[in-house]
Amino acid sequence: MTETHDIPVTDRARVYTEGWQSWSPTTWYRRGEPPHRPDEGWQHLMRFRPGHPAPEGLLQGEGLVVVDPGGGGAAEVFAALDASERVPTIHASWRGDRVIVTAEDGVERWTAAPSDDPGDAALAAFGSRFGAAAGARTGSPTPRVWCTWYQYFEDVTAAHVVENLRAIDAGALGEGVDVDVVQIDDGWSLGTGEWTAPNPRFGDLSEAVAAIRDTGRRAGVWLAPFSVGSRSDLAVRHPDWLTGPAGYNWGDELIGLDLTHPGVRDYLSEVFTRLRTLGVDYLKLDFLYSGAVPGARHEDFTPVAAYRSGLQLIRDVMGEDAYLLGCGAPILPSVGLVDAMRVSPDTFHEGGEDGSQGMRGRMSLEARSWQDRRLYTTDPDCLVARPGFALRDEWAEVVLNAPGVRGFSDRIADLDAHGRELVRRLLTEGPV
Repeated sequence: MTETHDIPVTDRARVYTEGWQSWSPTTWYRRGEPPHRPDEGWQHLMRFRPGHPAPEGLLQGEGLVVVDPGGGGAAEVFAALDASERVPTIHASWRGDRVIVTAEDGVERWTAAPSDDPGDAALAAFGSRFGAAAGARTGSPTPRVWCTWYQYFEDVTAAHVVENLRAIDAGALGEGVDVDVVQIDDGWSLGTGEWTAPNPRFGDLSEAVAAIRDTGRRAGVWLAPFSVGSRSDLAVRHPDWLTGPAGYNWGDELIGLDLTHPGVRDYLSEVFTRLRTLGVDYLKLDFLYSGAVPGARHEDFTPVAAYRSGLQLIRDVMGEDAYLLGCGAPILPSVGLVDAMRVSPDTFHEGGEDGSQGMRGRMSLEARSWQDRRLYTTDPDCLVARPGFALRDEWAEVVLNAPGVRGFSDRIADLDAHGRELVRRLLTEGPV
């Protein structure tokens, strides 16, 4: 069942549509601006909402749409206030001097309080309201993070981690400049479905974690716990653990795990118990959308409820003191379970150091700045400050102005004086 709303607007009107997950396009649209759409089927699976194709010409929001009429009046909010079982889809379109909004069941409409900036004020009010209802985790200090990803990608080794850890300890970033977390990204394990299998090329994860903890810092690791490759050992041995398709990466078709299956839950408990036992208490959980893809499941759960049950399991195993950062994660269903959330796609992929991939994350991270400290701590992605990244100054301006996690991803020895100054500003100053 749907309900249609007719809103008078001026030619200065704009419409905000919230994307499904971290990598989904999220922005304000003016009249005549075309909606973002996937070009390929895999993009729909991995960047938009699987099973919810957007009708041609309509703006589509997942659980949240805001209409700023543009005449100085209050904005209209259309939103779900509970995302524990499902997230309703909302459509909007211009029709003459009106915006027509069509919303599924579960969407409430209200008029935000008047403000000099009606749209942004409406988003902030929604964030406070939704976050309070969902038990948003916003009390932890904002972490300062060194991450391996944009320097080493999947070729990272334990020796790389130790080298940079020693450089930070030796004061290579400058007096008074430090990090709280050293995060080992993709490359430490054998990959999807193989999280308990060590990667000989990386080296000893336990030794790398111990080296980090010996300096008094938190040890972080990356993993994609809800995705498996179709050719992985886990997928071959346990086809009954799998649900729907989840895209393509690491040279393989990805499939979502059925997070309601007892075998999957035992497996995930084993994986995270091992990490916790090693001393890992900071997790970047990536490709999480895979836990909410459409498909058959062992228990009669909605995809959203199944996803939340898997994320709750991780929280229970890791403990309340662990820091969980979601990435590629459904936005509203994650609130109350993660401490931080990536709010944009990756800055660049391997080979993008020349700047040819542009500033991929800018649009969504700027549009989602209102979510910081209302739904979770936002993560705008890493600063890349070495001279080899052609867009370092343009990207630094974006990251330094963004709220949330303060992270960078460079080999310390490769930073020149300008790069070290950018890192110093990131780690010691708040948003400009």
